[in-house]
Amino acid sequence: MESFNIYKDIAERTNGDIYIGVVGPVRTGKSTFIKRFMDLFVIPHIENDFVKERAQDELPQSSDGTTIMTTEPKFIPNESAMVTLNEDISFKIRMIDCVGYVVKGANGHYEGENPRMVHTPWSEEDMPFEKAAEMGTYKVISEHSTIGIVVTTDGSITGIPRESYEEAEEKTISQLKAINKPFVILLNSRTPYSEGAQNLANKLAEKYGTCVIPINCLQLKREDITNILEKILYEFPIQEIRINFPKWLESMENSYWLKKSMIEHIKSSSEKVFKISDVKNAVEAYSGSEHVKKTYLNSINLAAGIANIDLSLLDELFYRVISETAGVEINSDAELINTLKKLALTKEQYEKVSYALSEVEQKGYGVVIPRLDELILDDPQVIRQGNKYGVKLKARGPSLHIIKANIETEISPIVGTQEQSEDLLNYLTSEVERDPSKIWQS
Repeated sequence: MESFNIYKDIAERTNGDIYIGVVGPVRTGKSTFIKRFMDLFVIPHIENDFVKERAQDELPQSSDGTTIMTTEPKFIPNESAMVTLNEDISFKIRMIDCVGYVVKGANGHYEGENPRMVHTPWSEEDMPFEKAAEMGTYKVISEHSTIGIVVTTDGSITGIPRESYEEAEEKTISQLKAINKPFVILLNSRTPYSEGAQNLANKLAEKYGTCVIPINCLQLKREDITNILEKILYEFPIQEIRINFPKWLESMENSYWLKKSMIEHIKSSSEKVFKISDVKNAVEAYSGSEHVKKTYLNSINLAAGIANIDLSLLDELFYRVISETAGVEINSDAELINTLKKLALTKEQYEKVSYALSEVEQKGYGVVIPRLDELILDDPQVIRQGNKYGVKLKARGPSLHIIKANIETEISPIVGTQEQSEDLLNYLTSEVERDPSKIWQS
């Protein structure tokens, strides 16, 4: 079930068109990989028998030794095939076998003493093998592929030593990085699980900043394909990072010092996050703030390129924020409950006079009428009025009458001469300009 999720995610991420450009140096196993990939993953799921038969006929040929087999770019199948894995997952797929960069020790790129000329779909005229490799890599990845796969080797496949591949490998990968398409690197080896192959894969991953997967292309299995496609998903651009702050911090304004500090920290820590595989490093970077207690990668939507990260802050910050917001020192849950009780009582008392205060502001006069629980009802009495009788009901309660009155005061200190009075005036004026509150202290 998990593998089907991977296929569904990558189909959604490529808008249903999985076009895989297979590039890299010559004699690394590109054609072998494509043939195994098609045999295991594509051809069994093509429902149209004619398309299935044609795809089988178009599979590339591969061989051992140092002779170059792929001498021109090839689309496999020539027209993209519709693959249906189940009723929910279907997509178009096509692979492109690219002319590889020549490596020292390979044969077949010269005819006599002259460079072998190669025909490509991108030029009416034949071109030298090396130029076809460079142009083909660019064209295949930039114009005909949604994802890229670089195939290189540790030197155990054809007998050509590892160091002969390094220059061509670097050229290929630098081109792919410039084009900015998601890609992974396959390290083709006869012993992909050996310590040597694993160490080389780790070294290349660090060198190129891209996922490197050791495999044996000749013995490629279905689970290897699932793993490769999953790793490619992590090389797609990250579209959105959703940071889940504690709810109490989310309720604060963005200008509040703690929230502002965290937003700035998140932004600076996200500057080097470009693809989904960078999210793990981002989570670690977010933990670098002095305010952060823990960060946790909640989920990644590989199909949409969205990561959800939970971020928790130090416990003492909660009480600090509450203290600053309420204007009351709070350092524990017990103090918080006691403060809430006091604030609830204050709120109740304020609500009693709030309407009257608003009336005072608008009209200059307001009345606080007694609440029902403040009314005192005297015992009802039978009363007589002439020859008629009735019942007297009497109630009393407190009321507040609030009047708005403007207060005005004036002082005229005698300080001496006119010059001394002017000096005092200038002094008071300058003080008010610097700090208006100083006038009340003079």
